[in-house]
Amino acid sequence: MIKKTVGQILVEEGALSAQTLAGYEQEAYKEKMPLVRYLQEKRFVSQEAIARAYAQQSELPYLEKISDEMADPLLLSKVPLKFLRENSIIPIKEKTGLVLVVANPMNLQPIDDLTLLFGNQVTIAVAPQKIIFDALNHYYPLEGTDQMMEDLDEESSVEGLSFGEIDERDILSSANDAPIIKLVNYVLLQAVKMEASDIHIEPEEKEIRVRYRIDGVMRQFMTMPKRVQGAVISRVKIMAGMNIAEKRKPQDGRIEIRVSDKRFDIRVNLLPVIFGEKVVMRILDKEKGFASLEKLGFSAYDFERILKIIGSPNGIILVSGPTGSGKTTTLYSILSRLNEPTVNIVTVEDPVEYQLNGISQVQVSEKAGLTFAIALRAILRQDPDIVMIGETRDGETAQIAIQAALTGHVVLSTIHTNSAPATITRLIDMGIEPFLIASSIVGVIGQRLVRKLCQASKEAYTPSPELLKNLGIKSSEEGKKIVFYRPKACDQCESGYKGRLSIFEIMVMSDEIARLTMERAATTVLRKQAVKDGMVILLQDGIRKVEQGLTSIEEVLSVATAYDEGIDQ
Repeated sequence: MIKKTVGQILVEEGALSAQTLAGYEQEAYKEKMPLVRYLQEKRFVSQEAIARAYAQQSELPYLEKISDEMADPLLLSKVPLKFLRENSIIPIKEKTGLVLVVANPMNLQPIDDLTLLFGNQVTIAVAPQKIIFDALNHYYPLEGTDQMMEDLDEESSVEGLSFGEIDERDILSSANDAPIIKLVNYVLLQAVKMEASDIHIEPEEKEIRVRYRIDGVMRQFMTMPKRVQGAVISRVKIMAGMNIAEKRKPQDGRIEIRVSDKRFDIRVNLLPVIFGEKVVMRILDKEKGFASLEKLGFSAYDFERILKIIGSPNGIILVSGPTGSGKTTTLYSILSRLNEPTVNIVTVEDPVEYQLNGISQVQVSEKAGLTFAIALRAILRQDPDIVMIGETRDGETAQIAIQAALTGHVVLSTIHTNSAPATITRLIDMGIEPFLIASSIVGVIGQRLVRKLCQASKEAYTPSPELLKNLGIKSSEEGKKIVFYRPKACDQCESGYKGRLSIFEIMVMSDEIARLTMERAATTVLRKQAVKDGMVILLQDGIRKVEQGLTSIEEVLSVATAYDEGIDQ
């Protein structure tokens, strides 16, 4: 009996029509490429449909996901990661025994190699390439994990370990430390190596999950046995200067570490949850520089508007956006441009993220009673020309900032709002009188961070009409003028993205915006007027960066939509 081809199965399953398949077969023949490879590279058919077709053709099981129970780091560590990725294959453990999960069961050589390695008692299953790559990213062990777990098994009294004094040794030199110390250092070290912005240590019912936030996206790093939970949390508390005995209240602390003589400041927060205490650590590279204002990604038009705003002799300049949108970096870039020997600049921050020569920087300390408002009042007696406030959190801070601006100072600050026009509404909600806002605000910079496409592997494609419509591009002719790119994983990036960049919108306080502010106009009304005044909204700046091949449509739409920004659809 002759087996059906993958193409025939795709037609039977409704993934393709017979006529479309015939056309693709001709195109694949012209390009001297196997049909399935052609369909995959052109993305005419989903990975899931092709994997299901392979499974049906080969009479093999099809896997929709690879769970924690299936993944075995010890098993994975026996095979080089490069081999597994290049061949889209992963060994897992099932109740029936060892299973080799492949994207293409017709690629026999890697299957034969691993069968020889693990013995003949293996079975084969099929899964989409994306499922295999996600599992490798989540579960493949980094160096040292297995040995540390073995060391932990050998410890007779993990809970009672004595950690001693915390010193400032480089955490890379922890080979002779106790297993728990090595384990915590390892989590910190790998976070630094992977350029994570946050570490999450999350107690669950039967284990502890460790995740990193990398380029704004959470990724699972490892799991720890439940029995080490108390020792790991205690170790973190000691390093952060927290109360070890307190387990019922949230705590904040700070850790300073060195990795290869590079200093990092880590803000630590502990929160009691149902299965213990959850730890979140924000990593700040104390020696990392920040981009100059010219390199932040402003268009030439927006850059001119920025220069006009920061050139004001007095008034408030606000940078708005949600947590983690790059507001502080933008503030520092502005400060660096304004920093001259003839100008007295003082900042009040929590924490001081970058140290700038020639600028007096004040660290807020809630425990010592040094709040933003108290520090700001003292700063105004220091004869400043420019004042930078890390964050405008409440009405009291906003009120003092406005008074400073009205008495001849330039004030820079951040505020948590969804758009530049929404900042006006937020200040009114804080209890600030509209006439004070209208007379003190010079301009507002709204921004978001989007992931940057890996320039080594990005691929061009034609987006669907629905995606173009969501992007505010109504005609197909307009869409054809732009070369669109999407992410494609490679050895350099793993996800198709590498790094992040900002998209901006800049609202200048015009006479009309000031009038609407005095009338307590709604955010939508303020937004429409700002656009009339020349504001390029977040979505439009995102489209510009899509046109430049820097990011994808999906990334822009994840932070800015045509509907939210008031564009007629």
